[in-house]
Amino acid sequence: MKKNLETICIHGGWKPTKGEPQQLPIYQSTTFKYDTSEQMARLFDLKDEGYFYTRLANPTNDAVARKIAALEGGVGCVLTSSGQAASFYAVFNICEAGDHIVSLNAIYGGTYNLFAVTMKKLGIECTFVDAEWSDEQIEAAIRPNTKCIFGESISNPGGNILDIERFARMAHAHDIPLIVDNTFPTPINCRPSEWGADIVTHSTTKYMDGHATQVGGAVVDSGNFDWEAHADKFPGLTQPDESYHGLTYTKAFGKMAYTTKLVSQLMRDLGSIPSPQNSFLLNLGLETLHLRMARHCENAQKVAEWLEAQPQVAWINYAGLPSNKYHELARKYMPKGTCGVIAFGLKGTRDDAIRFMDGLDFISIVTHVADARTCVLHPASHTHRQLSDEQLREAGVAPDLVRLSVGLENVEDIIADLRQAMNKM
Repeated sequence: MKKNLETICIHGGWKPTKGEPQQLPIYQSTTFKYDTSEQMARLFDLKDEGYFYTRLANPTNDAVARKIAALEGGVGCVLTSSGQAASFYAVFNICEAGDHIVSLNAIYGGTYNLFAVTMKKLGIECTFVDAEWSDEQIEAAIRPNTKCIFGESISNPGGNILDIERFARMAHAHDIPLIVDNTFPTPINCRPSEWGADIVTHSTTKYMDGHATQVGGAVVDSGNFDWEAHADKFPGLTQPDESYHGLTYTKAFGKMAYTTKLVSQLMRDLGSIPSPQNSFLLNLGLETLHLRMARHCENAQKVAEWLEAQPQVAWINYAGLPSNKYHELARKYMPKGTCGVIAFGLKGTRDDAIRFMDGLDFISIVTHVADARTCVLHPASHTHRQLSDEQLREAGVAPDLVRLSVGLENVEDIIADLRQAMNKM
């Protein structure tokens, strides 16, 4: 029976039978017992499915992964210990030293640094492109050794909307997948795979959890990219893996090749897994995701309309506003709403922005974003502090940008707190 997203949020992933707990249990165990050596050997050879060590698979983690895969319309999902790990694994699963990737420049600062600095040390080069460029300019960045294009459905912290179909078309014209970080809209408001994205990532730390209780990530495979059709470009998936007795993932696992390789290779060797306890907490958040996203969007729309009318505000980027340059893209990809994150700039200096934030009452200054509490951040002073003003602009982050994550409080209280802080400037 096909289920709607609201039902999947509650029932997806875990189907208890007679005498089993209604709520997903926490399998807080590193190891799982078998009766014979042959049973264990078949698991290590990937000939049987099952559990033997939580670094590779755990029933609690897998149940939550199945729920997220169902929400995104994917064939498989792997949970990771953070959103950063998810971004790394999604790319590294198809890349090796000597390869190249293309990324939108308007992405989370940590991911920008991951691609520009850390992965470069591993021999994987990244070229950043601007969505404002023409197709010809963007495609000129794609090389014979390019393995993917990466972007965010809604950029963090700038709030730009990705034209998913456009970038999927360019990626597929060059026989490479499009990877989209869908953290901000979540699958409740946008399912990138329906618009051509091949791999979808999440920081589950954000809206999926919704209460700032756990750090986690997810990598979802749509199952739509034909790795075998481009076998020479993706040898890690289409040629024998000597670390698994010559097994070839595409031949052995079909549409589950990408997900299986991620677990059996990267998790085996790097081990960035979530704890079962964290997955349990994440699952509690997922049960109300469909309710919370609607309220986040409703509150953020009212706050954005109020901010747009304030004389202290120099500019605002929120795609829900009819005046916004991304409004039509948002209506296309996210007709139910975008998210609760607003980017805006205040008239004055960087010190004025800091004075505004320091004057807030219950709105919190935190590095976190996208949970029940309204919070604020000045990326140039905090998350993107390592970047110069020129690098900030290259990354699509204005030096005066204030990131406001609108929570679930009474919207009049949120506006009142913003008003009194602005009056102190």
